[in-house]
Amino acid sequence: MAFPASGRPLNSLNMNDLTANWKRKDLLSIEPLHREEIETIHQLARRFKELQASNPSSIPSLRGRTVLNLFIEPSTRTRIAFEIAAKRLGADVTLVEKAASSLVKGESLRDTAQVVEALQADVIVLRHSAAGSPQYLSQIVKVPVINAGDGAHEHPTQALLDTFTMREHLGDSLEGKKVTILGDILFSRVARSNIFALQKLGAQVTLSGPATLVPANFEKLGVTVELNLRKALADADAVMLLRIQHERQTSTHFPSLDEYKSMYGLNQARGAWLKPEAIIMHPGPVNRGVELDSSLADSGRSVILEQVANGIFTRMAVIYLCLSACGKTKDTSQ
Repeated sequence: MAFPASGRPLNSLNMNDLTANWKRKDLLSIEPLHREEIETIHQLARRFKELQASNPSSIPSLRGRTVLNLFIEPSTRTRIAFEIAAKRLGADVTLVEKAASSLVKGESLRDTAQVVEALQADVIVLRHSAAGSPQYLSQIVKVPVINAGDGAHEHPTQALLDTFTMREHLGDSLEGKKVTILGDILFSRVARSNIFALQKLGAQVTLSGPATLVPANFEKLGVTVELNLRKALADADAVMLLRIQHERQTSTHFPSLDEYKSMYGLNQARGAWLKPEAIIMHPGPVNRGVELDSSLADSGRSVILEQVANGIFTRMAVIYLCLSACGKTKDTSQ
């Protein structure tokens, strides 16, 4: 399915046709998804974006449904985006964070989730520091589980909003487009999910950064590892900067942030190595002056804030599709 161009008539995409292509109860990872499934999410996200701009009242309603944000790991952008996404669909939203839950008293994730399900939550959005926790949870509860980031494993909705944003700027198809991901690849769940998503959509992926954070064995995933930053940036259609994941590192992988900045920070001089039409991306939070200079973060080629905004529409699509697969998207306001 082609990515619908902006301005295409809103009624040209039937909601039932879009949801018919999605059969999964959960969104746990990008790795097992087919290209058609990613494109279905993108198409529905585009539909929601167009409706929000022109006729918000026609957005399908999930009134009466409850989305539980179970955030055992801290988050700002992802948590807020999921909350706004659910509310724009008319659903109720409940937030449970570790500090305010029985998890701090020793209750297991399994028991917490079963209690939540018994309280009739319709969707659980889970962010957890343990890789594989959403998969584990999905085998316990009957309601959809959406992975909002699990350890250093994956962050599927981030990759979906990133590739959605790229398609808006680079063309309907990412086939043959060149994307460079620069920074802490080793500990980045965002990098892993983006590698899977970009390759499924036909893009060519290059990884760059300090050798300690971009080991050569990543080439087994079908990407190019290029430690020469100038070469990595020269032909990129998009460059995605990643922050250093200090919280996941157990040892020092480079001498200092100043040294990282001096060798790999994207500043004005290195930005000149990019093609004029190349876009600059970052999943946030941005460490200004380290991986990216403020002058570039705030420049016309930066799409960082667009990524944030598109995160709402892609997450609306994911929530709606997962509920649709469970037969729970009937407009309960009727």
